[in-house]
Formats: sequence, C-alpha cells, structure tokens
Amino acid sequence: MSSLNLDDFTDLIERPDGGVRRDAEARRERLIVPPGSLGRLDDLGEWLSAAQGAVPVRPVERPRVVLFAGDHGIAGLGVSARPAGSAGELVRAVLEGGSPVSVLARRLGVPVRVVDMALDCVPDAFPKDVVRYRVRRGSGRIDIEDALTLEEAEAAFRAGIAVADEEADSGTDLAVLGDVSVGGTTAAAVLVAALCGTDASVVTGRGGRPIDDLAWMRKCAAIRDALRRARPVLGDQLQLLATVGGADLAAMTGFLLQCAVRKLPVILDGVVAAACALVGQRIAFRAPDWWLAGHDSGEPGQAKALDRMALEPLLKQGVKVGEGAGALLALPLVQAAAALAAELPEKPASEPEQPDGDQPEQQQTATDD
Repeated sequence: MSSLNLDDFTDLIERPDGGVRRDAEARRERLIVPPGSLGRLDDLGEWLSAAQGAVPVRPVERPRVVLFAGDHGIAGLGVSARPAGSAGELVRAVLEGGSPVSVLARRLGVPVRVVDMALDCVPDAFPKDVVRYRVRRGSGRIDIEDALTLEEAEAAFRAGIAVADEEADSGTDLAVLGDVSVGGTTAAAVLVAALCGTDASVVTGRGGRPIDDLAWMRKCAAIRDALRRARPVLGDQLQLLATVGGADLAAMTGFLLQCAVRKLPVILDGVVAAACALVGQRIAFRAPDWWLAGHDSGEPGQAKALDRMALEPLLKQGVKVGEGAGALLALPLVQAAAALAAELPEKPASEPEQPDGDQPEQQQTATDD
C-alpha cells in the first residue's frame, strides 16, 4: 500500500490567475499592433502572464531542459531501432555535448539536466548528480510483468517531485521536459491507449529512429499485450505507472504535477512527456493549464494524448529524435511572445469624446436684425 496520496494534487494545483490574464488581455488591446495580428503569440504572452501572475509579463530568463532517463525491458522484443539497454549511450552523448538537444541548448544558452531513473548500466557510469535518484536498473518487460514494484513507482514519483522543487527553488522560470530512453515510446503508447480507451494500433508509432513494418507489428503486439495488463488498474494511477510505465515515466509524472503546484510552466516534448501529462491530468484535472505542447512529433500516441488534454502543439517540424529537442525548438517562440507582450508600446491616448448633449456652444457671429 502506497503512502503517497495523489488526491492531494487536486487541492494543491490552482489554475493560472484568471484575473491577471484578463488584465493581460486588456493591455494587449492597448498595444500599437492590432489584436490578432501576432497570431498565437498573443495567446502565448497572455498565458505566460497568467502563469507568472504578472502584467506586463516578465521575460523568460532562466529556462532549463530536464531529461529523465531509463531503459525499458520491452525493448528486448525488438520494438525499437536501438538495442535494448542502450539508453546510457544516449545519455553520454547528451552529457558530452554531441546530441541534438545539447547542440540546441548550447546555441540557446540553456542548461540541460539529466536524471537517471532506470538506466541499464552500473550507477558509477555517470556523475553522482545524474544517478542520485536512480530507482533500479532497467524497467520490467511490461507485456508479461510489471515495470516496477509499487514501492519503486512511489520512489520514482517522489523523485520527480523533488526535482521539480529543486528547479523551482533554484530560480528556473520555465522547464523543457523530455526523456532519454529506449523502449519508452512503447510504454507511453500503452498509457495513452489505456487512458483514452483506444486500441493498440491507434497509438503505435515508429519511434525516434523509425522502425520497419515487422518491428512496428512487434511493437503493436507488445502494446496490445501490455494494454490487457493495464486496464484492470486504470483507477489507480500510481499502480498504472508501476504496471505498464517505468521509473522514468513515473518520475516525469511527479515532476509535471509538482511543477503545476509550484506554478512553474513546462514545455512538453514528445509522446513520452505527453503520456505522462495525460496521467497527470487524471490525477489533477487543472494541471494541464500549466503545460505547453512544444511540437508535433508525428507519433499517433502523442496526438491522441494532446487532443485529450486540449493542448495544441506550437511547432510542427517532424522532429522525432526525442531528448527534449523538439520542445527546446519552441522555447524561442515562447520567449518572443513574452518580449512582444512586455515591450511593444501602447497606443497614444486618444482625445476624449464629448458626451452627447454636451456640445460646446457655437460662437455667435450673426448680428441682430
């Protein structure tokens, strides 16, 4: 029996300040650029203003990429183009600056944090600040066994909460959330299918390195089998994460919810982040108001999850690499929206109109007859 009461999040999470958003909308009406001419940037600026509780909106100056890492036992069935247990190689590339997200982060001046939750390697393979929250070595093969014990799921969930608190306390003003995993998209698809009540084929994508048709059929079968195991535990979100999720997915769910508690906005990356957000919505229905969908990765499971949460992707570039790269591409758009909302000047005050019936008297020019 878990000691973690997920119902507390429903009480702890508030929506972004509606009054502040109305003030931001009113200010937008006064800017020299006509309303609507900036398209979605107007909405982004007003959303960020409500999240910050400030008008005008403050610039996003301390963003951070947070990546949760793990290997998934289901990858052993050949559902991924990468070998099972090789997520550690991806993490090393991120840490050494040779991955897409590292290149983008370096260019944008954004720090990247990697949190190992269940990599299939020895803990001393990476620095202590990377491995200190690790729950186990790899997650279970979800088509035939649980990904985690309930105790491990709770530990991972609490780790995500702790990471969110650390980021909020350190001054991070926007988080870019992604994963570094092998087999993670399969577990994510199971969560989406279970929570949306759809079949495996509807949510089965081809992953970051697109798989061939045979691998896709293996992946679809694995999701179908895991889905049978997921349905009986749909009423218990922590048990669901333990059964068909994984340590990285449980941590990401805890991270997302605690970010909403701490009023820290988050940009979601691909299908794994979207699946965790969907679990988070089940736990606390107001939580998605604090999240943005960074991009459309083309994964059907991501599209299904975002549609359920009414989140519209900011970009559509077909980025499938994962690791937060697609979401990081959306960061300059959010920063641009904040800058425009805060720095565009207001229209000059117009001359006050004379009230009806109060017209000034015309100067008498005619002479008396």
